[in-house]
Amino acid sequence: MDNRADDLEKKIDKRKTRKKRSEDQSAVESVFDMETRKTIYELYNRKILEEIEFVISTGKEANVYYAIGPEDEDLAVKIYRIKTAEPRFMWPYIIGDPRFKKIRHKTRDLIFAWAEKEYKNLNRAKSANVRVPTPIAVRKNILVMEFIGTDGNPAPLLKDCELSNPQKTFNTLLEYVKLLFQKARLIHADLSEFNVLFMDEPVIIDISQGVILDHPHAREFLIRDLKNLLRFFSNYEIEIPNLQQAYSYVTGWDIDES
Repeated sequence: MDNRADDLEKKIDKRKTRKKRSEDQSAVESVFDMETRKTIYELYNRKILEEIEFVISTGKEANVYYAIGPEDEDLAVKIYRIKTAEPRFMWPYIIGDPRFKKIRHKTRDLIFAWAEKEYKNLNRAKSANVRVPTPIAVRKNILVMEFIGTDGNPAPLLKDCELSNPQKTFNTLLEYVKLLFQKARLIHADLSEFNVLFMDEPVIIDISQGVILDHPHAREFLIRDLKNLLRFFSNYEIEIPNLQQAYSYVTGWDIDES
């Protein structure tokens, strides 16, 4: 197992130069602790992964890698850090979610729950016809999902795009918020131009913090999502509703009566 895991890390170190930034090296190394290496090996044995190639993005909680599946399909592999995790920001999205009542207050258990939470949220969103990366598998701190991009190049974030039809994009995203709420019974809780990819159409990502409607802060999170959406698209000369109208469209309720 160790030899194959060592080969994996060498490939990542070699090929990540395609996307290299000066800060990437320490971020890549911080992800591959022994437990994560064992989990990757399990995913190989289960024929879920064939090869991990290079890092796509690095963040405070996880790295995302471009990978190849057993049928030569493009995949994205999100690996949540365990050793260097800062879990305090996660608890407000976990506490109050009945799906995770029995989570122990240990970093390792919280990270595993966080990865599972994103997997479950992606499935909920997908079932509601919201465009998100299709989830493939989750194991401990590793989430395998559809790669959004072409030829190994990830689709750009919405914040970096020059939209040819911003009205259509806004309408689509507002409809996705509505579908999440009414069909998936879910709120993204961190929706912004930083968590949407764009490749012919918007694709919502990073939904690990998403909460179900029973969560005590669900309304607060929904309003924040809508404010972010309205703020970003207010930079375009398009027709957008005010917050009251957007909230009513999504929920069917008046913002002061819900």
